[in-house]
Amino acid sequence: MSLKQRLTDDMKTAMKAREAERLGTIRLMLAAIKQKEVDERIELDDAAVLAILDKMVKQRRDSISQFEAAGRHELAAVEHAEVAVIQAYLPQALEPAEVQALVEQAVSASGATGAQDMAKVMALLKPQLAGRADMGKVSGLVRTALASTTAAPAPRHGA
Repeated sequence: MSLKQRLTDDMKTAMKAREAERLGTIRLMLAAIKQKEVDERIELDDAAVLAILDKMVKQRRDSISQFEAAGRHELAAVEHAEVAVIQAYLPQALEPAEVQALVEQAVSASGATGAQDMAKVMALLKPQLAGRADMGKVSGLVRTALASTTAAPAPRHGA
């Protein structure tokens, strides 16, 4: 069953169970998916849906920090509840050690030699880590890994 179909089925279940908060969040997710499909005139696959859900979680975390900084704890609580519902549809988050291992594999698999190859490494990692790790932190790990590969200069040939 696709993720979109699961969301639709869960929306119907939430309606029948009269779970207003959960229903509202599921409708927000489906609306974001539908908006993307209409804008780009495509049918989204599960990977694209996960990317949208991951973005929604990030937006809500940003809102939570802003609400808490402003002392609006009731609004932060609403955002926390939405994050909990959205995360139920995301795959299990990876441990930091697992992410680090995937970064190292991607650096070696791409043949990256420095910071100029960051896009190549991120292109390999993005499909593997979508919804399973914070891509901002991942890019920092990649930057660090690439800096360490350039720290030891390659021996010169010739002369």
